Amino acid sequence: MKSPINRFTIKMQKKLLVLFLLILIAFVGLSVQMFLITRDNGEEYKKQVLSQQEYDSTTIPFKRGNIVDSNGTILAVSNKVYNVILDTKILMQDEANLEPTLNALRKCFSIDTNEVRTYIAEHPNSSYYVMARRVEYEKMNAFQELAKDPENGKNIKGVWFEDEYKREYPNGSLACDVIGFTTNDNQGTYGLEEFYNDILCGTNGREYGYLNDDSNLERTTIAAVDGCNIQTSIDANLQSIVEKYLKEYNEEYKDNYRPGNGAENVGCIIMEVHTGRVLAMANYPTYDLNDTRNTDNLLGMPIVDEKGNRTGEYVTQESIAAMNDEEMYRQLDSLWKNFCIVNAYEPGSVSKPFTVAAAIESGAIKGDESYNCEGGLQVADWPKPIKCHNRYGDGYLSVQEGIERSCNVVLMNVAFKLGKNEFIDYQHLFGFGLKTNIDLAGEARTASLVYNKDSMGTVELATNSFGQGYNSTMIQTMAAFCSLINGGYYYEPHVVDKITTADGATLENIEPRVLKQTVSQSTSDTIIEFCNTVVTGEHGTGKTARPAGYMIGGKTGTAETIPRKNNEYVVSFFGYAPADDPQIAIYVVVDRPNVFIQDDAKYATRIVKKILTEALPYLNIFMTEELTDQEREELEELKIQIRMQDGVQEEELTDEDGNPITPEGDGTEGDGEGEAGGEAEGDTQDDQAQREIWKTFPLDPETGYLKDPDTGNLFDPDTGAQVNGGSVFDDEDSEEETEPGEGDEPTD
Repeated sequence: MKSPINRFTIKMQKKLLVLFLLILIAFVGLSVQMFLITRDNGEEYKKQVLSQQEYDSTTIPFKRGNIVDSNGTILAVSNKVYNVILDTKILMQDEANLEPTLNALRKCFSIDTNEVRTYIAEHPNSSYYVMARRVEYEKMNAFQELAKDPENGKNIKGVWFEDEYKREYPNGSLACDVIGFTTNDNQGTYGLEEFYNDILCGTNGREYGYLNDDSNLERTTIAAVDGCNIQTSIDANLQSIVEKYLKEYNEEYKDNYRPGNGAENVGCIIMEVHTGRVLAMANYPTYDLNDTRNTDNLLGMPIVDEKGNRTGEYVTQESIAAMNDEEMYRQLDSLWKNFCIVNAYEPGSVSKPFTVAAAIESGAIKGDESYNCEGGLQVADWPKPIKCHNRYGDGYLSVQEGIERSCNVVLMNVAFKLGKNEFIDYQHLFGFGLKTNIDLAGEARTASLVYNKDSMGTVELATNSFGQGYNSTMIQTMAAFCSLINGGYYYEPHVVDKITTADGATLENIEPRVLKQTVSQSTSDTIIEFCNTVVTGEHGTGKTARPAGYMIGGKTGTAETIPRKNNEYVVSFFGYAPADDPQIAIYVVVDRPNVFIQDDAKYATRIVKKILTEALPYLNIFMTEELTDQEREELEELKIQIRMQDGVQEEELTDEDGNPITPEGDGTEGDGEGEAGGEAEGDTQDDQAQREIWKTFPLDPETGYLKDPDTGNLFDPDTGAQVNGGSVFDDEDSEEETEPGEGDEPTD
């Protein structure tokens, strides 16, 4: 039997060899063909593959959520725009494409084609070059229509569009300090944009492209998730009213006494008393949210140094031209900050109701006590009496009259009854030194700007009683004061009411949040009664804040800035309406008004009056007081609808002689801290004459005030209050002395 190996004959071996040679020849031929394809057509195939990878694996941007006001008015929105992208490789496949494409780009987008030519020459293999950013749909569509034209568009190649969103603010500068703005990378900065950045931001999507087994292009898309919307408590109409009168104030006092704005800062907050909802918040100067780096908005502002402190100079066109990038950003940062929540200052006499409320609530006083004001009070071992606004004294005043006339002496006596430990405890309870946690970015910390039980002495207790020696922010004072007039309930202030998804579904309703009770209902009622007399009382310091047809309550404030005796003041007024049942509160602060005599609260009260004249009817708060003919005419000029509360007769008020009574009395306010003189318990005729000696002073024609011929001090001719910056710590003509608490005293 033959072996199997022997069966593999010579003939079979020859066949196998031939088959091997044929396969080898086939592989050689295939290799040659692949080489030829790569040599002749490789670039074209490479472009196709790269093209699919470049364009079919792209980012799908999310849309940032909208910000709307309480009525649904859009305050911030993201609109789709387009980046114009050039693929040099596609464009230059045929040089005939170059000129038609460049002409179309120039026509539709005003692109500098010389720069494009340079880029093409330097980057012939580029697939991604951004020629224009954030162009509107109309321009993009015009280009696409031109490219579709069978005759003129056949050689327009290599241009495509990348989706993007542009943040826009339809109302320009309206509520700019509340809203904030976004950077180019879609990140919020300042205000709501920063505080709610994570809520407003969504998640980018992605579109992936790949070739299937049949070399067909397949796409997989992961959709973008748009950001959520936020509905604010801000009322755009009310906000417009506030901003209108802040701007009007600036226009009236701009470049008045010195170059620059009408004041270093002017701020206003309107808040619902029983909820903590902020209805309006504004300060001046403002800026356009769509043009945040416009330096025109800086003109008239105080120039700040590297620590953010005032330099004493004011921004001009010349100083802008001389600023480097760091200095310019520092100045812009000062503009962008929200004065109402960032800047701390000594609140002045606005804080007097807090001292009285704490003393009544603790049982230190009953509220019916009286104290003798002789123009000042000797405190501890302080070398001279700490002064009242009326240097000649007001005689015996009740606690209520102390609030009405804003008497420092009464408040110091009340604080001594309270004691420093209780004073500090209540100051902390009212939130001074603590952040309110309002939902806006940048709220200042003020813990180091108030005293504690170890650092406060008798002199510091005295000055703190009337709002000097410690610092607060507007939002701190507003939130605390609302608790005094709403029954004692301290609400956390907030600006956002609701968070919704992009399609409108509600994710969260932000309800009013009571954090604590500061005082009892009875104490709150007493404070309302006392503060009402500030507007209605014979010697009330806030008469000029009352809008026609309404009775309101409130408290004026005037505080010396540091260094003392520099004749620079912060004046303010906190008001509420209606007087008998407060629903809304308003707080206006004017920081260093641009006038010769700054310590006059009417610069704040007049703003309050104008705002409330329009705001109260808009808020459907009805008039309760009769109108004079003059007031009717003024309201008609403003086109304010007169809506009286049921049962109130609309007839002119007259005095015993039949003369019309103006609700504002004489319409003057002196230094904003009360009228001098007036009968006081136990007064003799000599006492009264001494208190009214200012009436004998001659009128200074240069200033319009009465001038003491011996000291040169100026006095309001209607009220007798000293108005030329006399310090509460010592007389102007005294030798230099250390002020109370210097070295330990908190400063801004």
